[in-house]
Amino acid sequence: MNKTILITGGAGFIGSHVVRQFVVNYPDYKIVNVDSLTYAGNLENLIDVEDAPNYIFEKVDITDRPRLRELFERHRPEGIIHLAAESHVDRSISDPLAFVNTNVIGTVNLLEEARSLWDDFEGKRFHHISTDEVFGALGEHGLFTEDTKYDPHSPYSASKASSDHFVRAYHDTYGLPIVITNCSNNYGPNHFPEKLIPLCISNILQNKPLPIYGDGRYTRDWLYVIDHARAIDLVFHRGQNASSYNIGGFNEWTNIDLVKELCKQMDEKLGREAGTSERLITYVKDRPGHDIRYAIDATKINAELGWKPSVTFQEGLSATIDWYLSNTEWLKKVTSGEYQRYYVEHYSK
Repeated sequence: MNKTILITGGAGFIGSHVVRQFVVNYPDYKIVNVDSLTYAGNLENLIDVEDAPNYIFEKVDITDRPRLRELFERHRPEGIIHLAAESHVDRSISDPLAFVNTNVIGTVNLLEEARSLWDDFEGKRFHHISTDEVFGALGEHGLFTEDTKYDPHSPYSASKASSDHFVRAYHDTYGLPIVITNCSNNYGPNHFPEKLIPLCISNILQNKPLPIYGDGRYTRDWLYVIDHARAIDLVFHRGQNASSYNIGGFNEWTNIDLVKELCKQMDEKLGREAGTSERLITYVKDRPGHDIRYAIDATKINAELGWKPSVTFQEGLSATIDWYLSNTEWLKKVTSGEYQRYYVEHYSK
């Protein structure tokens, strides 16, 4: 193996697709998947590559500095792709310290271990994956660019903004070779059903209410997760040092329009009468600090690296629904236990 890449959070939703992208496309790399396997981490997401000769899994929490140091000393990675994070806004409101510990302290731990290990920065790279939520909210017009001022509004986005600043500070202070990518909302296979799309798919299958915050007019840009993994690959290998890149799907949808499109496709695929799933839509009390609109300008990554989305939202949504309908056992497994308790606590009242 001519290079070792450490991918944190590789058993999670986006992380598992990134791990697969690198394991399959770079057989001469050793890919080390580092994940603490919290509720959203699932090694079944990687069952198709778990026996690959260039893949290794390490169960390590990035907040555990001694374990992390031992991991770095043993594998001595030349590259780090950092996805491990607490990512659900609702959970950040109820438990902000968990987000500070993982998203801020965990990131600094990784930066410190990289700085300690890498005597020579030649050929090294620390790729930090962030979110568009660090930029705050947009009005009816405009897009987030790489130069947009940070303006986080939730504990989640504040923790991610803080980690972004630390990554940049380690470049400016120590010369650590870094890149940052800020992505829009991801969707696709293996998504844990606490986020809007997989939650609605799961609930439609069970004839449960489809919870929509406020009036449903919140607007998001949607990015197919496999396209995101391709973008991360490009930026990691070809992005300019110390640069940031916005990754978006050019797919703005209001929550209510998205859910109605999902209901329409679900009814067609399940052979149900049109309008059956839409009747499950239930408006619920809005959450605090809810940003009205996010939208990404992905011009830079397209111009510099040639990346663009490979599917429209309708195409990606159809493929996503098909995956969940073909993997109902996976869905049953992940919707038990802690997630079930969380659903009852937040949505059944």
